Amino acid sequence: MPRSHGSEIDTLIQLLAKLPGLGPRSARRSTLQLLKKRDSVMVPLARALEQVAEKIVICGTCGNIDTTDPCHVCEDGRRDRTTVCVVEDVADLWALDRSETYRGLYHVLGGTLSALDGVGPDELNIAPLLARAATGEVKEIILALNATVDGQTTSHYLAERLAEFGVKVTALAHGVPVGGELDYLDDGTLAAALKARGTVS
Repeated sequence: MPRSHGSEIDTLIQLLAKLPGLGPRSARRSTLQLLKKRDSVMVPLARALEQVAEKIVICGTCGNIDTTDPCHVCEDGRRDRTTVCVVEDVADLWALDRSETYRGLYHVLGGTLSALDGVGPDELNIAPLLARAATGEVKEIILALNATVDGQTTSHYLAERLAEFGVKVTALAHGVPVGGELDYLDDGTLAAALKARGTVS
């Protein structure tokens, strides 16, 4: 079979295809765009990837991925240090922080408890969270875990463990999204919305 490009380009396509949201076809298109914009995009991107690969670290305080330890979130003196939002993954931290509605600190668990997958408390970043709660500086811990069975199991476990520290433990509300139509929502979302109902102001 005739080849339309070299093995180095093939390798780039295969690596890009491993990224979320990019299949083989999208990876080929992205590669072609990079090749066409070699000086303006491809070379700067390669440099940025190399720099990040060399400097990337896991924050020893919250578990965020950054180029400094402590990370930029933990180092930000403008943040409310009495509130900690617990998330499953760094992607969740970035998503919440992007909303610019929460200005406290974070804690990344690195997953959820799962008996089927053999993930217990020791496999997650739970002990450092309990240590943060024990300092007395943290007044509220927000459990922002996914509304899955494992996420809810983890939330209940954390709530029980945190109770001994006298910290207020809250959770994100689950229910009808803004712009959502009731007819298109699943039963679980509707049930959560009914349970979390409030007065109309």
